[in-house]
Amino acid sequence: MTPGLLIAAPASGTGKTTVMLGLLRALRDDGIVVQPFKCGPDYIDPAFHRAASGRASFNLDSWSMPATMLDTLADQASDADFAISEGSMGLFDGVAKAGATGNGASADIARRMGWPVVLVIDVSGQAQSAAATALGFSRYDPSVNIAGVILNRVASPRHERLARAGMEAIGIRVFGALPRRGDLKLPERHLGLVQAAEHPDLDARISEYATFLRANVDIAALRGAATAHPPAGGEPVWHRPPAQRIALARDAAFSFTYSHVLEAWHRAGAEIRPFSPLADEPPAADAELVWLPGGYPELHAGRLAEARRFQTALAEHATTRPVHGECGGYMVLGEGLIDADGVHHRMAGLLGLVTSYAHRKMHLGYRRATLLAPMGGFDTGAMLTGHEFHYSTIVEQPDSALATVTDAEGNAVAETGSHRGRVTGSFFHLIAATQ
Repeated sequence: MTPGLLIAAPASGTGKTTVMLGLLRALRDDGIVVQPFKCGPDYIDPAFHRAASGRASFNLDSWSMPATMLDTLADQASDADFAISEGSMGLFDGVAKAGATGNGASADIARRMGWPVVLVIDVSGQAQSAAATALGFSRYDPSVNIAGVILNRVASPRHERLARAGMEAIGIRVFGALPRRGDLKLPERHLGLVQAAEHPDLDARISEYATFLRANVDIAALRGAATAHPPAGGEPVWHRPPAQRIALARDAAFSFTYSHVLEAWHRAGAEIRPFSPLADEPPAADAELVWLPGGYPELHAGRLAEARRFQTALAEHATTRPVHGECGGYMVLGEGLIDADGVHHRMAGLLGLVTSYAHRKMHLGYRRATLLAPMGGFDTGAMLTGHEFHYSTIVEQPDSALATVTDAEGNAVAETGSHRGRVTGSFFHLIAATQ
C-alpha cells in the first residue's frame, strides 16, 4: 500500500502548485518514486507534475468519474513509494449538485482515498488570524483529516513566529513556512498556468522550487504524516478506445489531453499516432480515427490557416473515417476562427462552425452529454461526462447538434457540439463515457 497526501488550500492562488512541484522534485531527487495526481478536470497542471516527478499525473474527479475509475486511477500509485495529489480551488469547493461519487471538491478525493490534507495558507496581511482559517477547515468536515499547514508568503521572521503561535494555540501542526518570493511564480494565461512545454527553463525553475521547499519545509515530517490507500481490488476498469489506430494532434496548439484517456487507449492496445498540424503534418494515412484535442489554436490561427497539407489530408480522411475535435480542435474543424484582434482565419471547413475571441465570454463547468449521433467510436445514445472551459463565442453553427448537453445542475447548455457526415466536434473535453 502506498502512503499519500493531498496538498490543498483555502482558495485558488495561495501557492499550492509551487509547493506541489517543489515537493515532487525534492522527493524524486532523494530517490523516492512519487506518483502525482490532480483533483478536478485540469489538463494543464498534470504536465508540470510530470516534468517534476518523471511520471504521468492522473486526474481524480469525483463528479465526472465513477467509483471504479477513481479506484483504478488511484492504483496507478501501487508501484510508487509515495503519492501526492494537488487540490483545485479551495478544499471544499465543488458544484451544488453532486454526481455519483461527489460534487467535484478536492475534499471528496481526500475522503475517498483516506489521504491526509496539508493546507497551504497564504498568511500575507495577517498573522495569528490565519489560525482561525485553519481551525475552520479542520472542523468543517470531520471525515477529512487536516494533517497540518504550510504557511506561505511569510514577510519576516517575526511574522512567522506570530503565525506559528496562532497555529500552536489551536493544535494545528506547521510543516513549514515559505518566505515571500515573487520570482517563483509561474506565468499564467486565462485557463491557468502557461503550458509546461512553453517554458524553456522549466526544469531549472522546478529545481529552484525543490531547493526552496527543502530550506523551509520539513519534508520528512510530511512523509511521516501520509497514510496508505489500500488497493481497490478486483479488475482495473479502463474505458475502451474509440478506435485501434488513432491519429492524435499533438503540438503547442493541441495539448489538452487527459492522462487517463491516453492510458486507457494504450492499455487496450490502441496505436496512437501523434502528428503536428502546426508543422503542417497530415494524420497517419491508415488511422481509423483522427482526434484533435483542445489547446490554444487562437494563438496559432495564422499558421493553422496556412497548413494546407494538414487540412487536405484531414478532409480526405473524413470522407471515409471519423474525425473528432474537442474545444480548440472543434474550432479548427470549423469554417473560421476570429482571433482577439478581430482577424478572421480560415480553418479546415469540415464543419460550419465560426468562433470568435474578439467577443470574449467565459464558458465554464461540468458537462453531461447524450449523443444524438455517433462520435468517433461512441454510439448514438452514449452518455458522456466532461468539462468545458474557454472564452470563445459561437458566431455561426449551422450543422446538426451532436448531443443534448446539461451542466452539473441539469440545466440545458446551448453549446451542444455539432456534426456533419463523419466529422464531429464539442466544446467539452471528454472525461468518462458510459455506452
